[in-house]
Parts: sequence; structure tokens; C-alpha cells
Amino acid sequence: MKITSTALRAKRSCASGYRWFTRHFKTPAEYQRVLDALVDDGRVNDACWLLDHFGPVDTERVVDSISADALVFAGSLEVRCDAEVGSVMRVGGSTRAGGSIRTGSLIAGGDLHAAAGVRAFGSLRTGGSIVSAWTMEADCEVNCEGDLRVRGDLSCGSGLRTGGNAVIANDLEVNGLVRCDKSLRVGGRISCSDGLHVRHGIQSGGSIRSGMHIDAGWGIVAGSDIVAEGAVRAGESVNSCGDIDAGDGYGVMRA
Repeated sequence: MKITSTALRAKRSCASGYRWFTRHFKTPAEYQRVLDALVDDGRVNDACWLLDHFGPVDTERVVDSISADALVFAGSLEVRCDAEVGSVMRVGGSTRAGGSIRTGSLIAGGDLHAAAGVRAFGSLRTGGSIVSAWTMEADCEVNCEGDLRVRGDLSCGSGLRTGGNAVIANDLEVNGLVRCDKSLRVGGRISCSDGLHVRHGIQSGGSIRSGMHIDAGWGIVAGSDIVAEGAVRAGESVNSCGDIDAGDGYGVMRA
């Protein structure tokens, strides 16, 4: 794909970005070359804008490792070892790492697979599924359009949303709202500061604690206490090996 000044005008690019392009490229330029040049020039937001408006491509890139201040790639990316990106890691397609991924914010248009865990100091968003073979930690929101599988702990700084099933081997801790469009299964405890809303069922090997309501379209099963500051609502049964407590003025009910 080639980027042209005519195409940028049609997409209503900002004046600054348009001038930058016409200064650096006198003829139509290859898409990824423009993205790389923008990132190299410190215009990471412009590179992300370009990817938002021109979309992903079928290109696949395989590298041994990544160490960069920022990365914007329009295709799919495979990193044989570790990926460390200081600010923004943006990939149009899928992202796969044979080691760990450590970055500021991470946005992938497709699936995300990491063999040794994920650490994001900002938000983490994917258009597909997430698989982490170790722990996963994000200082901001985690938003996954597909299934989420973490073979360790999962910690989210400001909310968790999944479009599919969520399976976490150990503990789930979320400073914010949890919303799962299918089922939530956690091997350890579940703790969230806001509401816990799951369209199917909730299963926890430990306790379940929510700062607001706990809602499940199916049943709720916990290996220890179930405690909510709001109501506990389930479409089926609620089973706990400990206490079941709703907030003051609320109850435990069948939805």
C-alpha cells in the first residue's frame, strides 16, 4: 500500500501532519516506511492516527527481539524472545512473543500471545484473544475482544473487559469494573473495587470481593467468602465454602 498526499487529504489529516508528509515524501511512499519515519521523528500519535485510518495489512514480520522507545507496525509481529518498548506498542495484526512483553501502552488489532508474561504501564487492548503463559499486569484498563487466558496472576489498574471467556490460573485483582461477555473462571481469589458483571457464570477457587454489585447470568461458585458492597445476583445458584454477604440495604437474589 502506498500513502499519498491525496489520500491524506481525503482522510482529513491535520495540517501539521500533512505538511510533514509533503516535506519528507515527494512521491507516494510505502505505508510502513511512513509509519517508521513518523515514529523516528517522534510523531507517534500521528503514526497511530495513520494506522487508525488506513488499517492493518497482511504483512508479517519476525524478529529475534525488540528494544525501542516506540513501535507502530501495520502487520502482524512475531518476536522470538523479549519485546521491550518504552511508550507505545501498536500492532495492526496479531502479536506473538516467545519471551515477555514490557511496554507503556499496548494495542494489537488481533490476538496477543506472550510465553513469559505481559507488563503494560498504560492500557492494554486487543481486537482478538489474549494468552499469557505467566502473569499479566496493566496499570490502566485491559480490554480484550476475544478470550483471555492468563497462567498466573492478572492485575488491572482501571478495569477489565473481555468479549469472550476469561480464565486466570491464580488471582484476579482489578481496580475498577469487571465485565465479561461470557464466563469468568479464576483459580485463586477475585477482587475488584467496582462492579463484577459476567454474562455467564463465575467460578473462583478463593474468595470473591466486589466494591459494588456482583451479577452473573448463570451461577456463582467460590472456594471462600462472597462479599459485595452492593447486591449479589445470579441467574442460577450461589455456592460458597464461606460466608455470602451483600452490602447494607442489598440482598442475595436470583436475577
